[in-house]
Amino acid sequence: MTTKSARPFIHDDFLLQTPQAVRLYHEFAAGLPIVDYHNHLLPNQIAEDITFRNFTHIWLDGDHYKWRAMRTMGIGEHLITGDAADRDKFMAWAITVPHTLKNPLYHWTHLELKRYFGIDELLNRETAPGIWDRVNEMLQSPEFSTRGLLRMMNVCVVCTTDDAIDSLEHHTALAGENRDERDQNDFVMFPTFRPDNAMKADEPGAFRNYVKRLAEVTGTDIRSYAGFLSALQKRHDFFGELGCRASDHGIEEPYAEDYTGADLDETFQTAMRGNSPGPAAVKRFKSALMHEFALMDAEKGWAFQMHMGAIRNNNKRALNQIGPDSGFDSIGDFEIARPLSKFLSRLDLERKLPKTILYNLNSADNEVLATMTGNFQGEGISGKMQHGPGWWFHDQKEGMEAQLQTLSNMGLMSQFVGMVTDSRSFLSFPRHEYYRRILCNMLGTDMQKGIVPEDYDLLGDLIVKVCYTNALQYFSYSRLPNAAREYQAGK
Repeated sequence: MTTKSARPFIHDDFLLQTPQAVRLYHEFAAGLPIVDYHNHLLPNQIAEDITFRNFTHIWLDGDHYKWRAMRTMGIGEHLITGDAADRDKFMAWAITVPHTLKNPLYHWTHLELKRYFGIDELLNRETAPGIWDRVNEMLQSPEFSTRGLLRMMNVCVVCTTDDAIDSLEHHTALAGENRDERDQNDFVMFPTFRPDNAMKADEPGAFRNYVKRLAEVTGTDIRSYAGFLSALQKRHDFFGELGCRASDHGIEEPYAEDYTGADLDETFQTAMRGNSPGPAAVKRFKSALMHEFALMDAEKGWAFQMHMGAIRNNNKRALNQIGPDSGFDSIGDFEIARPLSKFLSRLDLERKLPKTILYNLNSADNEVLATMTGNFQGEGISGKMQHGPGWWFHDQKEGMEAQLQTLSNMGLMSQFVGMVTDSRSFLSFPRHEYYRRILCNMLGTDMQKGIVPEDYDLLGDLIVKVCYTNALQYFSYSRLPNAAREYQAGK
């Protein structure tokens, strides 16, 4: 016989294991606004303030974390990414949830049910029909539109991830709205410059099409590498006009090969003729572009983000049937330290190394990045070089703790810019709460053990910086909602 606890699973002191952690979280972290400086939300859905047809649409569509768990259960693809009815897909997920114990999905699932919909029940086969009906009814309310969901979670800054040739029409539309008094306390949205597709000279057909589109959006005739780079600079400038404060680069490994101008133009011309330039030439091409993007960022005072270490689209049959970003990516074991050192040092020699955030997908590289950032700090910028938060497979309890502990051992946690959702889901923002609880539990446990002083003002100041104000200072956003300004003034 089993008994259930009278206390719900997600309660006020969830994950907080000491009295000190409870006090730190509730006094300092719980009410902070959210700065989500890296995510994959669709800007059109925010600008158009869409609502969702049902719970599957908002919760399961595009969520490859859940898809991977369902596949592990042996659930058919038609119930995951296929043409099954939305309710059937939801039921398949509900049946999976009890089997996700010890996976972060179990925590995230119930945090999201609690925070957005006030649901304390554990999701399973028996509770699923009632939860489906209740949530679908709530989703009909304007309160559960995309903007409503952001307000609900106290999000003040949203930074989307946008291709270098994106029109940014939705950012333009949102920034230009005549927003009423309520919306003055709303969030702000900025683009992030993501030029990954510009580096794919090893995919000549796609590269030629990309260059053609780049020429169209910039109104230029691109006939050489120099013209190509000039057009990308124009796009970088356009992003800056809309408040962009960072670029982002999804790469397998750092690129730092030596190259000449002749090398680059030959590679460009070869790819434009529809031929593959070869692996060595492609690496030189990518090395040059990454260097140039960093120079562009340094000139504007932007942050340069590098997401390193994913090996993508491992299952070629699934790629052909479903497409990319469908849950068939994993952790790679690329060389990081030596090329990264060369890449950063080359920029530093020119005194044009931008603020930089380094994200690693392989946890074996935690110490590599934590120590590498220390080589290039200084020059009047607090925390100029950042070891980024636990990313993708590591945005879970142990992954966050490992990153924080490594950062503390080898750098300064006090200068860290905090967590991001890195998500395509509008229901993902409780991950900030999750992170804050983990941070406060770590510090509270250390306080109880006497590892840090029992000084709540000292630790509270650290928590506010890591969870909120460091990011605002680091990115220097051109505008903020009134609520965020008032919070800063009050603090």
